[in-house]
Amino acid sequence: MSESEAGPPGTAHAPPKVLGIFALAMINVAAVLSIRNFPSMAEFGWSCIGWYIIGTVLFLIPLSLAGAELATMLADRGGGVYAWCKEAFGEKGGFTAIFCEWSNNLVWFPTVLAFIASTLAFALSPALGTNSLYLFTVMMIAFWGTTAIAYFGEDISTKFQNVGVILGSILPSVLIIGLGVWWFLSGAAIVLPPFSPEQIVPVVNFSTLPFFATVILLFAGMEMAGFHALETRNPGADYPRAMAVSALIIFGCTVLATLAIAFVIPVKDLSLASGVMQAIQYFFDAAHIPGAVAPMAALITVGGVVSLAAWLIGPAKGLGVVAEEGNLPPLFNRTNRYGSPVAVLLVQALIGTFVSLLYVFLPSVNQAYWILSAITVELLCIVYLLVFASLIKLRYRRPDAPRPFRIPGGMAGIWIIGGMGAAGVIFSFIVGLMPTADFSAEEAIAYVGGILLGTFLLAVPPLIFLKIKRPEWIGAGSPKEESP
Repeated sequence: MSESEAGPPGTAHAPPKVLGIFALAMINVAAVLSIRNFPSMAEFGWSCIGWYIIGTVLFLIPLSLAGAELATMLADRGGGVYAWCKEAFGEKGGFTAIFCEWSNNLVWFPTVLAFIASTLAFALSPALGTNSLYLFTVMMIAFWGTTAIAYFGEDISTKFQNVGVILGSILPSVLIIGLGVWWFLSGAAIVLPPFSPEQIVPVVNFSTLPFFATVILLFAGMEMAGFHALETRNPGADYPRAMAVSALIIFGCTVLATLAIAFVIPVKDLSLASGVMQAIQYFFDAAHIPGAVAPMAALITVGGVVSLAAWLIGPAKGLGVVAEEGNLPPLFNRTNRYGSPVAVLLVQALIGTFVSLLYVFLPSVNQAYWILSAITVELLCIVYLLVFASLIKLRYRRPDAPRPFRIPGGMAGIWIIGGMGAAGVIFSFIVGLMPTADFSAEEAIAYVGGILLGTFLLAVPPLIFLKIKRPEWIGAGSPKEESP
């Protein structure tokens, strides 16, 4: 993965063109298609279809279209959302966007790492899923192992993601869908009530409003391929096609696999951590092939690692561009001979390790899951609000700039797409502060205060770094180490 990208000041040279449409699409699929989300959505039964449609209309489609226009318009720039938002709002806007996307990972990493560990437990011994020492050990192996893969650059990490996303995300999703179809056709009992069109409509009330934010951002990560626009042979053509391919794969697999789980497991028995493996256990036990559970768990574990890799590498790559431009201390402007931002990778690995320690040893896993998830939602809302605002502003500021992909409909189309996306994330930010029913009144106050404080602490550093920025930071550090 090359950090020496052409375009922005401080970059050394253009990276090799190594990514085609398929590879670019798989980056988004790896970042977005998360099997661990299926159980929480399956709790809503038939209405999960309505929730997915809301997320698609208010977020997936707008972000896909916005990303395609911005990435192709600024295809000669590195940094993904950093380049987009910087072009519209200057260094403060660009730095804030990429830093929030990066810092969101610091609290999100433990949740996906815990999913990896609990899923692998089904391949080894399910009882291990409640063992804190086991959980932390596996989490660290996955975390630092993925960091090591990122260390060896774009070529290695891309090959890993291409193979891993097929084996660990797409294949298990297809198998879950196939098993759900088999379950239905075999005449086995389906826990969902008989289908009727009105059941698709979500029930929106005080108890479900907090979940709205999660639904909107289920497809977060569709911009991830934007960090790699420079590594494509023809960004103007390849990027929009990759966005379309990845969106179709993600939506199809997500909706159908969620329904398959909802067919089998009663709501009261669903677990946020291990619901997927519960469903698979149900499926294979009914098919009298319980021995298939362990291999399936291993595949889904790979999928979790691939998702981790996509989020670990992409924002780190963007933050590396920030460092190259002198907006971070020279320490962060260090890459190896493979072009990987080793300093950024090391810093996020150390912070992620510390946060994982806190996560593992909190008394309630489910409560910890929601607290950390809420902070990631707020940070991502900041990122995507800036992206949609950049989309609109750049149509006014640079109306004649070449756009190989242009959202149709002129300014009306831009306002519809950008406005829907912005409205969705603003509403998500507000309802993301609402605690779930698991919290008492006193806990709810602390919950909201903790989320706001956590969001502030993880969003404000860019303004501090820009305030203390020194001229000698530009071009300082060691942008290109000679040895790995």
